[in-house]
Formats: sequence, structure tokens, C-alpha cells
Amino acid sequence: QVQLVESGGGLVQAGGSLRLSCAASGGTLSRYTMGWFRQAPGKEREFVAGSSWSGGAAGYADSVKGRFTISRVSVKNTVYLEMNSLKPEDTAVYYCAADSKRAYSGGYYYWGQGTQVTVSS
Repeated sequence: QVQLVESGGGLVQAGGSLRLSCAASGGTLSRYTMGWFRQAPGKEREFVAGSSWSGGAAGYADSVKGRFTISRVSVKNTVYLEMNSLKPEDTAVYYCAADSKRAYSGGYYYWGQGTQVTVSS
């Protein structure tokens, strides 16, 4: 049973940066496809970024492409989401997810509890 714990959220001004962390226990993240999702108030949860365990392929939502970067450090069993040039519309609860599948698109089985990111204008 994989358990995921996100951290690193907070309040930041527009144009600023944050780095979210997702620490895993109960499984080795190098064997899992990892994803970051977000949910803003009144909106559905949406895919932000994903990283496949197979070949290291990564993908991003168009809204964050060029600003966000997903990475993983195997020795720490941790996945990161580096967020730069933040905009008020990036405000949301951010969730980390893991799955044994290869593709980073689609559903995920394991989820963290989320971390709040608030970007002020």
C-alpha cells in the first residue's frame, strides 16, 4: 500500500515560485508513474503534470507547460513539482498521485491528501 504525503504549498505572489514535494512510503516510486493534479474551488480536479516510470516520459497540461516541471529523486523516494511564474489562476489544492501503469494520462490509484497553493495578484 503506497502512501503519499504532499508538502510545500503556501501563499505566494504572482510571478513567484514554489516547489511541491510528494514523499512516498510503502512502495518504491521508481516503479510507479507519478502525477500531479489540482482542484480549484468550484472546479473539477485537473491533470497538471505526469511522469512515467517507463522511459521517464513526462507530460504537462497546456496551462502550465513551460512554467512547471515534474521530477523525481529515487534515493529520497520523492517526487517534486517545481512551479515558476505562478499566476492567480494556479490557486488550487494540489494532489500527488501514483499508479503502476505506464502512461501518465488517465486515472491513478494512490492519492495524497493535498496541499494548498494560493497565488495573490
